[in-house]
Amino acid sequence: MGAGIAEVAALHGIQTVLVDGSESALTGAEVRLVDSFARAVERGRLPGREADAARRRLSFTVALDDLAGCDVVIEAVSERLELKRELFGRLAEVCPAPALLATNTSSLRVSSVAAGASDPGRIVGMHFFNPVARMRLVEVIPGAESDSVAVAQARGLGEALGKQVIVASDSIGFLVNRCARPFVGEALRLVQERLATVEQVDRICRMAGGFRMGPFELVDLIGLDVNLEIAESFWFQSYGEPRWQPNAIQARMVDAGRLGRKSGAGFYSYADDGSYRPPDPEPPRLGGGGDRLVAIDGDGAVAVALRERARLAGFDVCEWGGERAGDAWLGVDAKLRPADGGPGSERRPALRTCLCAGAALAAWQDRAAAGFHLIGPLDDSVRLVEVTEQPGTETEAAERANAFFAALGLHPEPVGDAPGLVLGRIVAQLVNEAAFAIGEGVGSPTDIDTGTVLGLNYPRGPVVWSQGAGLAHVRAILTALHRDRGEARYRLAPRLLRGDSLAMDHLQEEAPSVNRLAADAQ
Repeated sequence: MGAGIAEVAALHGIQTVLVDGSESALTGAEVRLVDSFARAVERGRLPGREADAARRRLSFTVALDDLAGCDVVIEAVSERLELKRELFGRLAEVCPAPALLATNTSSLRVSSVAAGASDPGRIVGMHFFNPVARMRLVEVIPGAESDSVAVAQARGLGEALGKQVIVASDSIGFLVNRCARPFVGEALRLVQERLATVEQVDRICRMAGGFRMGPFELVDLIGLDVNLEIAESFWFQSYGEPRWQPNAIQARMVDAGRLGRKSGAGFYSYADDGSYRPPDPEPPRLGGGGDRLVAIDGDGAVAVALRERARLAGFDVCEWGGERAGDAWLGVDAKLRPADGGPGSERRPALRTCLCAGAALAAWQDRAAAGFHLIGPLDDSVRLVEVTEQPGTETEAAERANAFFAALGLHPEPVGDAPGLVLGRIVAQLVNEAAFAIGEGVGSPTDIDTGTVLGLNYPRGPVVWSQGAGLAHVRAILTALHRDRGEARYRLAPRLLRGDSLAMDHLQEEAPSVNRLAADAQ
């Protein structure tokens, strides 16, 4: 992370000094930076003369005193509070005012890091995202004692480095990392419950959710030890908030030395050429309905999209309770919850597949049916559908459901049975965490979406996702999980419980501290 920040600074014309107590760490950083510049030149992204100029702006030292005279110092040491406090105590002596002192901490409160420093007013958070050269975001976090001049300096530096700057409150994980915790946390729970494998969870997130990489690929890239350290920090600072509970699977892997890419093995094993998984399967081509009759029930985003795709694929689509429904080749019950007495009318199709959103397939009381899950928006990036069965599922019902989805251009991925299956659980928890954050005044809906898209490369932010999926769909999944699991980690955020849209800004007027600090920073 430190080398990445230095690379961006040097490329933007800033004389930059890298400090580390380890000579080998400095040598490794220099080698990586030179290689990065060379690759950029080779790929035509950077003229050779600019790469040479950037390299000349970099210097390397093991002596902290060599930072004297720097206008800005950005700390990127390990996420250990006492280590950071000790470092800032020394930096305050080496770099007198008005030098800006910034911490790149991703999980510790800036106020805690600055506590005890001789001049906490000039200490702020500047949270960059990895890889720094490609991620377009930086969070600026004012601590309790940060003055408006320091906040303005940090904001100006972030913009000078070509980043979109958002101002976040000094709370656990700030804005982006907090709203992103369920991406990995819920994925670990899914594997722990044996509902899907590591490879399946990642493939579903890529092919059904549009993520560039799945949660386990991401953790391998970050480092399992780093991610676990952040998870434990969230847990400790929140006094045991159930949504942020660390997972024993990850702790065991760290103990075993499986730290991800940097150790050659994590959730995946990495070959010498960096390869670690086969390519995703090509989804089937849309088409092949052959005028077969399908009955589709429901009025939500999933039902509407399925009707449209089914017609495009050449199916004859009828209403669930219509006169022809009993003769349908397949019935697709896309309601969010089972209806009283069963999933359909007396004229329901004989072979059925049911949407596992507000209930697991086993709770539909339709013992012969297959199950599936999709969550909106169902745009062209959705190339996979999750399917599931129960012991009584008729083989022909499962086969017809898979054939139906394949004709819609979707790769069927079999997983275990639970409300929301895989992607639904992850997305619902992302939306729920965003709702908690908005309600607590941590950041605005716009900043949450901007942060997760630019800082994490998400296909869309949780606020936009809540609109595409429909809040009723999200609430149905979380309510069912809370009911079935009895765990507080699935409780609805007050904003979702009230039925408020995440995009509504009226609650921001009740907690304007972040907006006020942003205005001061101007």
